Amino acid sequence: MTGPVTPSLAAALDALDAVAHAAGVDEEAARDEGARLAAAVAESSPGAPAAWLAALGHDPAATGAFFTAASSARRWRTSPTDVLAALGAARSKHAAAYGRALADVARAAGRLGSPGPHVAGAAAATAAVQQSGGAPAPAPAPAPAAFPGAGRAPSGPTALPAAGGPVAARPATGGADPFDLGDLLAAQGSLDALRRTAPEVPSVESILDALGARPTAAPSGTPAAPSGTTPVGAPAGGADATATQPAATTTTEAAVEEEAPRSIEELLAELDALTGLTRVKDEIHRQTELLRVEKLRTEAGLTRPTLTRHLVFLGNPGTGKTTVARLVAGIYRALGLLEKGHLVEVDRSELVAGYLGQTAVKTSEVVATALGGVLFVDEAYGLAEDQYGAEAINTLVKDMEDHRDELVVIVAGYPGPMADFLATNPGLESRFSTTITFEDYADAELRDIFAGMAAKSDFEPTPEALDVFARLAAAQPRTEGFGNARWARNVLDAAIARHAWRLKDTEAPTIDELRLLLPVDVVDGEGALALLATLDPPVADDTQDDAPTPGAPTDDAPSSDVASDDAPETAPSTAEENA
Repeated sequence: MTGPVTPSLAAALDALDAVAHAAGVDEEAARDEGARLAAAVAESSPGAPAAWLAALGHDPAATGAFFTAASSARRWRTSPTDVLAALGAARSKHAAAYGRALADVARAAGRLGSPGPHVAGAAAATAAVQQSGGAPAPAPAPAPAAFPGAGRAPSGPTALPAAGGPVAARPATGGADPFDLGDLLAAQGSLDALRRTAPEVPSVESILDALGARPTAAPSGTPAAPSGTTPVGAPAGGADATATQPAATTTTEAAVEEEAPRSIEELLAELDALTGLTRVKDEIHRQTELLRVEKLRTEAGLTRPTLTRHLVFLGNPGTGKTTVARLVAGIYRALGLLEKGHLVEVDRSELVAGYLGQTAVKTSEVVATALGGVLFVDEAYGLAEDQYGAEAINTLVKDMEDHRDELVVIVAGYPGPMADFLATNPGLESRFSTTITFEDYADAELRDIFAGMAAKSDFEPTPEALDVFARLAAAQPRTEGFGNARWARNVLDAAIARHAWRLKDTEAPTIDELRLLLPVDVVDGEGALALLATLDPPVADDTQDDAPTPGAPTDDAPSSDVASDDAPETAPSTAEENA
């Protein structure tokens, strides 16, 4: 059975317009954020700028507009768009359809240009975020939901009207919004605006002529530097640039702060307390003992073996790779192998610059912030896609050799693409001799994680609610890209939102009512029965008369009180530990 056919970007945007019209949303605003979302997904794909502009019917040479649009929408790769968030907050019946339309836009964007595994993964992850964001969220009162970010220049409509109410015309910006795609494309020399321009809005060309400042178009064939790729340590320009600056700088500054060193015993105990990850724990214990003995041999004057301390982490998102990397950094510090033991987490966007020659400088600056600690490169296979990534890899290999006594590098990603990444440079494979695989969590482990996350937030799922969650977990396909603990966090967030909506008419709820999560909180109350029916195990035709009642234990579906034989009994861990 073949999967659904991915539409072209133009077709996906047209479908998004149709859903927006049915939902009573400004079609221009919907198309605007759809185009920007597509740019953010395809940002690192070679040839994507020209393909994106061609799909929108504009001059392929105006590449600056593509990168500026991409920088304005990067946050939507991990969170719902503004219009989708407002539809969900208003509990619109069109929210799910709008989320699916955005998911199609993300998938179409993943095919622009010459995409590599990194872009394909980003497209799939973004599609999942937008599609899951279509679930309606509760609001304290059935009033129009304001868009997030009130008080700043909006990128779309400022509020969603009540169901069936009139849609106010989008106010003219006159170029005040720096991320308005119509203005950006006109400023690059395009003759058309991306969206239908309101009659009262003067053309950008006339404004520039009046000011005597005509900008020149970006040179054709030369990738423009995205606004979000300010080199490490350089100030970002403007409030919007600051908002879209990668989070690595903040993470680095916080991580470098000195904190009291912890003992190896404390760090290993924290590792052992994580849910699941049995093979990972065993390998980290082995590495710890190997490095401890190596240090003792060196102190005794014996020959020092040529051991590499760099690691490869393989696995799907949400399996605890970042948490384990942070513990590894602390263990190396406790062993005296690293001075600071901090973790600097980056991906392709923090290492690759907009032009050849700049990437080496940018990569070395990032490495400098990690000296004395661990540099964690997530989705490292994204560096194996083009000449810009190759420049980053070559620089990284050189810096690993130059700073071999004060730097540990951990690269992470999916198994298949990571094999291609290690094969891109002869020095990589020899420096990463230890690979640790993070398996997907079993259903029982996800249930423990869900319960632990809820407990940390002062919620208590009932046994029936945990049973419903376990059935949801069992129905999730464990394909590449499955979110594991991140998926569990999303389910908990939705459950907390439904819990609040369920108590909307309770004026003075008790403590138990404020804490307990019920099965109708874990799944949407209106569609709970239908959903649970689809999760029940199938019953053979010749045994239907003897079929057990829903929820009762069967040979194929153990009860919630009986743990799977494959699920280790470990303490629940938090969202931060596993996401």
